[in-house]
Amino acid sequence: MRFARWEDGGLVVDGVVGDHGLHPLRPGVTVLDLVRAGLPAALDAGLSAQSSAPVPVDRVRLLPPVQAPTVRDFVAFEEHVEGVRKAIDGVAGVVDEWYQAPTFYFTNPYALIGAHDDVAVPPGSQRFDFELEVAAVIGAVAGSDGASLTPQQAREHVFGYTVLNDWSARDLQAREMKVSLGPAKGKDSATTLGPWLVTADELEPFRDDEGFLALDMRVSVNGTEIGQDLLSNMGWPFEELIAYASRGTVVRPGDVLGSGTCGNGGCLAELWGTRGAAAPPPLQPGDVVEMTVEGLGTIRNRVVPGVDLPPVAPARPRPRTRKRTA
Repeated sequence: MRFARWEDGGLVVDGVVGDHGLHPLRPGVTVLDLVRAGLPAALDAGLSAQSSAPVPVDRVRLLPPVQAPTVRDFVAFEEHVEGVRKAIDGVAGVVDEWYQAPTFYFTNPYALIGAHDDVAVPPGSQRFDFELEVAAVIGAVAGSDGASLTPQQAREHVFGYTVLNDWSARDLQAREMKVSLGPAKGKDSATTLGPWLVTADELEPFRDDEGFLALDMRVSVNGTEIGQDLLSNMGWPFEELIAYASRGTVVRPGDVLGSGTCGNGGCLAELWGTRGAAAPPPLQPGDVVEMTVEGLGTIRNRVVPGVDLPPVAPARPRPRTRKRTA
C-alpha cells in the first residue's frame, strides 16, 4: 500500500494512493498516526479510505509522505564513499573505519520538501549537488520500545520506504568536514521525500538471497541519465542500519533513516572524484533533477536561485590571555 500527504486548496490532507488517485483518510488521522499505530492497523485504515472518491494526483501538491520527527542519513555505499572522498579530500580509497560499523549524521527534519517542489541553492554555494537514496520509515511493533534492536527485530520495525534526495552544497560541506564535525550547512537546506510511503510488504518480492532489496535506482538531470545502481549494493541491509541507530538508545515510529547515496553516479561529487573534473557541472538554477526507484516511484525537483545573503563573518583570532587587563 502507498500512503501520501498533499496540499489541496490550502488544506493539508493525509491519505492513501489508489488506482485512480488519492483517497483521504478519516478527518484528523495522519500518516504519522498510522505509522505509530503499526502496519496491520495502517493497512486496514488505508483499505477503508479507498472507498471514498479519489482526488486526481495532478490537481494537488505532494508533500513529504510522513512528518518525520527525526532524520538520520547513513553512508552505506562503498563506491560513493570512495568517489566523494577523492572529490573532497583528494585522497583515493575508503578509510578502514567505514567498514567497521555504519556511519550516519542527523539532518534537518524542518527542511523536508515534496516530490515536485522547487529547491533553492543554499546561500553562498557554487557546487550544489543531488544524492540518490532510499529511506526506511520506522513503524510501531507491539511489545517493543525500539531500543537496542537486533537486526531481526529492526526488520519488523520497518513500516515502509520512500525515495530520498539529500541535496548537498559540496563547497560548504568540504569546509565543515575539515573541522572534523558536520556536515551542517552543507546538508541542511533541503531533503526531498516522496512521492509516497510504500509499505514494507510490497517490497518483499525484491529481497535477494542475502536479505538486500534489489531495487533499480536512476537519476537524470535535464533528461540526461547521470547515474544508475541497485539498492542491494549497500554495505549493510536496512535492518543492520536500524539496529545500529538504536544501539544504546531508541528509534521511534516516524523516524526516517536514509541509505546514503548509491554508487555509479548517484551524485555529482562521486563523478568529480573519479573523473578528476567537475563534469557534469554543479547544479544551476533551472536544472531539473529526476529520480526513479523501482517499486517506490519518481521525484522531480527544479533548482531555483537561493537567498542572497552577505558572507559569513570569520572568527577573530584571540590571544591566550588568562587574566583580565585593566
